[in-house]
Amino acid sequence: MLCGECRRSFITLESPFVCPSCGRWTGSDALCGGCITHPPYFTRGVYVFSFEGPLREAVHAFKFGGRIDVGTALMHMGRERIASFGGAFDLIIPMPVTDKRLKERGFNQSFIIAGEISRITGAPIDHETLVKAKETEDQYTLSKDERRRNVRGAFSLKDARTLAGKRLLLVDDLYTTGNTAREACRTLLRTKAKEILFFALARTP
Repeated sequence: MLCGECRRSFITLESPFVCPSCGRWTGSDALCGGCITHPPYFTRGVYVFSFEGPLREAVHAFKFGGRIDVGTALMHMGRERIASFGGAFDLIIPMPVTDKRLKERGFNQSFIIAGEISRITGAPIDHETLVKAKETEDQYTLSKDERRRNVRGAFSLKDARTLAGKRLLLVDDLYTTGNTAREACRTLLRTKAKEILFFALARTP
């Protein structure tokens, strides 16, 4: 689990001091310049922590070390941020991984996060419609241009009709440049979903 000292060291990203779309620190609740010039495909984003210091180690323990208990504890710390969505979505969509990655890690960390959100909000999870169509490198290891190319065409849909007219919450563990979320949302928009929101456990500073 997480000790008290670690918990106190985590930097939270709280409204109204961050961009309501990408979560970048702005000091106000106004959209940042990046989201004004290049709006994301989702209408609103919520992020719990800044991905730095001990929080970075905690997320790595969860994602790569199989410490599901750490991920669950982090989500419990973010209950208020999750509750800020209100009843704004009908379905939770965890960011999918390939079968190869699922076998390597033994679990999909985004599905664990989605499960916690479902328990808090009561909204159901759809983990079948959005599919990871190709293997990609971990985004944090790549340059900005490489990240964009890495996720191009990475997702596909199993049955787009199931999401038509729905308000969706796409869920991931980490938001860095936004390329993965952008590509996944671009794919989800083909379903004629009514709206897409986004949640990430942490955002890089």
